Amino acid sequence: MNGRAEASDVRMAGLSRYIFTAPSWPRSLGIIIALGLLIDAVSLRAGETYPFFGTLAFTIPAVLATFLTKPLLMERGKVITWNRSALLAAAGTVFAVIVTLFSVILGQSELLPLAFAIAMGLVFGVRLLVIAAIADYRLTHVVMPALPQSAFGVVFATLSFGQEFLLLGVVLHLVFGFGCVLFVWFVERPLNKGFHISAFNFINTFIEHMTDGSKSMEDFFREIGEEVSVPQVSLAFRRGDRRDIIFTVPNVHPGPMGEIGGGNLTRAVYEAFPEEVMTAHGCSTHDFNLVSASESEKIISAVQDSLEDLPYSPCAGPSCRTRVGSVEVLAQPMGDALLMVSTRWPQKTEDVDFAIGMTVMAEAHRCFAHCAFVDAHNCMADVASPVHIASKEGSEYLATAEQCISDSAGGAVHPFRAGAARVSMPFSREEGIGDLGVQALVVETAGQRTGYVLFDGNNMVTDLRAAVFEAVGGLVDECEVMTSDSHVVNTVTGKNPLGLHVSPEVLATYAKQAVEEAVADLADAEVASASAACEDVLVFGSNRISELASTVNAMLVFIPPLSLAVLLVAFLLSVLAYVVIV
Repeated sequence: MNGRAEASDVRMAGLSRYIFTAPSWPRSLGIIIALGLLIDAVSLRAGETYPFFGTLAFTIPAVLATFLTKPLLMERGKVITWNRSALLAAAGTVFAVIVTLFSVILGQSELLPLAFAIAMGLVFGVRLLVIAAIADYRLTHVVMPALPQSAFGVVFATLSFGQEFLLLGVVLHLVFGFGCVLFVWFVERPLNKGFHISAFNFINTFIEHMTDGSKSMEDFFREIGEEVSVPQVSLAFRRGDRRDIIFTVPNVHPGPMGEIGGGNLTRAVYEAFPEEVMTAHGCSTHDFNLVSASESEKIISAVQDSLEDLPYSPCAGPSCRTRVGSVEVLAQPMGDALLMVSTRWPQKTEDVDFAIGMTVMAEAHRCFAHCAFVDAHNCMADVASPVHIASKEGSEYLATAEQCISDSAGGAVHPFRAGAARVSMPFSREEGIGDLGVQALVVETAGQRTGYVLFDGNNMVTDLRAAVFEAVGGLVDECEVMTSDSHVVNTVTGKNPLGLHVSPEVLATYAKQAVEEAVADLADAEVASASAACEDVLVFGSNRISELASTVNAMLVFIPPLSLAVLLVAFLLSVLAYVVIV
């Protein structure tokens, strides 16, 4: 992916700074009451032109709106919290005060009725857009919940400004309401035309996911998704009376976020098998995100079928490490398969494109029946773009893999032992730790021990790999550290690597414990390998993420000038209405 696409990904991740938690509703009500009293005090000192205008026109309507918005939405089957309702009312009060006092600041107090009418129209428009975004994208359903604050404001202001003000207020509500409809139409058009989805409906479902874990976002992903067939290579270790082990490498992406789609694929696979299962990260980008959690069942079923009635081999070979340019691969032959774990550490390591993995696997088939090619996904400096096959880095992956395949051919001739362990960690998803904690597989053959450490998380800081190497140095001769790329640790941005919130040294102690337990679990083993054909799996689709990101970023560019244009037209129509009516 080029630099523009990388900038697009980072830019979308930066939207997370706009997500915040609404303050408690008493605090918002306090602001509303304080503003009303302040305006009353200023009005009193100025000669009481409009006595108690602050309380009547600003405070009381905002308080009524706070307690009416939630019930009005609940009638339509939608929910808004009291905190958000109060914050919206407080924000509307602030906007109304600023617009209304603008005429006073300019010394045009005779235009106060026009300024207040415009303020109420603006409050109605803002409430209409905000409620449509956070609760119900259908504008016709949110007119009534959006109306109380501005409607009561116009009614109470009529006591001060006279009966003709009521007509002016109604007309300006229609003007700003029409402006909002026009604005929504322009905003919705790009996504609707390109992906047949509603931008405001998408925001609704995203907020539902953030607040109560709703999975309704998956409906959108189904609409833009496409079916693919991908291979998944698994190594099955049989160990007599010990618990068996499965090391599997899916070529779908465990995203996009949280429990949505394939975000928790690793746990779903782990719980589907009686064996100790390690699910590493294969070659796939966000284009290969599962559209829903239920799609993981297709993958699990295909893997289960592929592991039936397999011939087992008692032989493996020692691991070897090869580097070409920035790419390093740890490869180990096991039976008729080759396990390869790739990394670009200490340079940033992000997703490797599906085409690279397929090319490596095809090349390996000249020497091995199966090839499990892992993207270790173990070095994050920042949110980065995937590695594609025609790039310099992609060529280095292919060159390193080709050398490893040649060096490992015919090497699985020694009996071996295998052991595995999983260690839970007392850290949360928000701290970058997925549900499975850390796992370790140790393979001992020809006097060499090789450790494979797998953290359930989305990438890691640069220092963690080195810290794990140091911690397990006396336990194994060779080692590689991986992450599953589980996006269950991500909600908005893809940047939540291991080691960001918990120090690498602390995490390394848990990795060491897992390796120690895996070494203690070593037993004579046999290995079988299989390549499952996971067919008709519904994923986001080729380049759909890039297309969606480009569309959203283009929308962000034209929304500010569009908003300004709509406001200017609304203000001009407001002045015209004032001249005609008053």
